[in-house]
Amino acid sequence: MGLFDKFKKKEKNKESNQQIPQYLYTDSEIEELDGFICEAFGEYKNVFHEIASPDIHLDVCIVEPTEEDPYYKLVTMGAGAYKMNIPEKWKKYELDYAEYVIYLPKEWNLDSGEETDYWPIRTLKDVARLPIWYDTWLCYGHTTQSDEEGSTYATNTGFNSVVLKFAENKKGDIRLIMSSGKVINFYEIIPLYPEELQFKMENNADDLFKKLEEKGIQYRVLDINRNNALK
Repeated sequence: MGLFDKFKKKEKNKESNQQIPQYLYTDSEIEELDGFICEAFGEYKNVFHEIASPDIHLDVCIVEPTEEDPYYKLVTMGAGAYKMNIPEKWKKYELDYAEYVIYLPKEWNLDSGEETDYWPIRTLKDVARLPIWYDTWLCYGHTTQSDEEGSTYATNTGFNSVVLKFAENKKGDIRLIMSSGKVINFYEIIPLYPEELQFKMENNADDLFKKLEEKGIQYRVLDINRNNALK
């Protein structure tokens, strides 16, 4: 999986009034997902509720900072209702369904409507919808960039892309196996500088994460001023 310009967005039928289908969890699946998010990430009281939902209904659960985890955990709820278009050779790994998370510092202004504050949330939601928009799939190591030109996400950051990493807690990888047998994988959204994206494309995600860790760069919680692993 590479950049946005490697995919052709699915054409909409402009000559008909056909509605875009809705991909929704059942009530029982929502109940299971809600309980799992609370167990795996922490209890949440607030949610960014989506008003207009043309395809999936995508809410974002806000897990508040704690002493143990002094940062926000923003977790999508809705992306996993859509079954991604997984290549045949990968289907045995049960990667069809996914939800996404991004970690923000406790000082982050979640109430702001300014793009300098909202871009991580926008990126989280855009990534969650990318498999629908481009009839594709996302998994560990996949990357996307902000747009075809590789612009930065906002004026306050040099990041222009993200890479996916399996979400983890003390118990290991975060993966929900529902009572129906449906498997929901959780991925962290890790913002990257252009040079880091290029390095990953020329090598692989494991090499990139290793380089970040060798340089002592904390990358899991968003830091718009963090060091560039390639400089």
